[in-house]
Formats: sequence, C-alpha cells, structure tokens
Amino acid sequence: MEQNQGEYIVVKAKDQGVVVIGLTRGQDTKFHHTEKLDRGEVMIAQFTDNTSAIKIRGKATIMTKYGTIDTDA
Repeated sequence: MEQNQGEYIVVKAKDQGVVVIGLTRGQDTKFHHTEKLDRGEVMIAQFTDNTSAIKIRGKATIMTKYGTIDTDA
C-alpha cells in the first residue's frame, strides 16, 4: 500500500502565540490538530490523507514550494 506523500509547508512564528490548525478532508471539514508556536519557533507541516488545509493565526512566515508568505495579523 503506497502512502500519500503530501506537500510540506514551514511556519515560522514572528510573534508569541501563533496558532497552526490542521483541517480534515471529507464532507465535513473539522479541526483535527492545533499547535501553538512562540516567537522564533518553526513547525514543518504536511498535507496528508487526513489534512486538506492548514489555517494559521498570528504573525508568521509561511514557506512553501510556491514561495514565501507573511501574514498581516
């Protein structure tokens, strides 16, 4: 059985209390995982069979294969 090799993103917190939320796939989108990052902390997240979206709250830099994005929050 081949595993889904989803894309990765890197989230670097630019402030205290940045929240990274994983959202599920399927008919009903639900929160399934939450992480809180402090200033300077980095998280590497992967899209998987269960994770269809990732929501980020707070000041952070998000790096993907498509480029780098800074939040305005």
